Amino acid sequence: MIRVMIVDDHAFVRDQVIAALQAADGIVVVGECADGAEVSSLADAVRPDVVVMDVRMPVTSGPAATVDLMTRQPATRVLMLTGSASPRAISESVQAGAVGLLVKGGAAHQLIDAVRTVADGGTVWPG
Repeated sequence: MIRVMIVDDHAFVRDQVIAALQAADGIVVVGECADGAEVSSLADAVRPDVVVMDVRMPVTSGPAATVDLMTRQPATRVLMLTGSASPRAISESVQAGAVGLLVKGGAAHQLIDAVRTVADGGTVWPG
C-alpha cells in the first residue's frame, strides 16, 4: 500500500486529487494540508511514502517545504503539481529534491501512474 499525503492551497484541487487516488488500488491518502508550512509536522505524524505537493502556495512554497521535508524524511518521495511546467518550476523542484512534476488538469490515470512510478523509485518529469 502506497501512503500518500496531499499538499495544495486550493481545497478543490486537494479534493480532486484525493478522490482520484482513493479510487486507485494500492494507494491510501493518509493526510492533507493547505500550505507548505504544515508539511513537516503532518508528514512526521502520518509518515507518507509519497507527497503530492503544489509548487506555488502563499505562505511556504512547495520547493521550500520539500527542502525541509527531505532533511527530516529523506526516503519520502515528492511529486510536485503545478499549473504550468515552466523551466523555473522544474528547476526549483529538482533543486529541492522532488522526483517529479505534473501539470494540474491532466487525467486521473496520469496522477495515479506518477504516484506509483515515484513510489517505485522512478521519476516523472515533463518531456
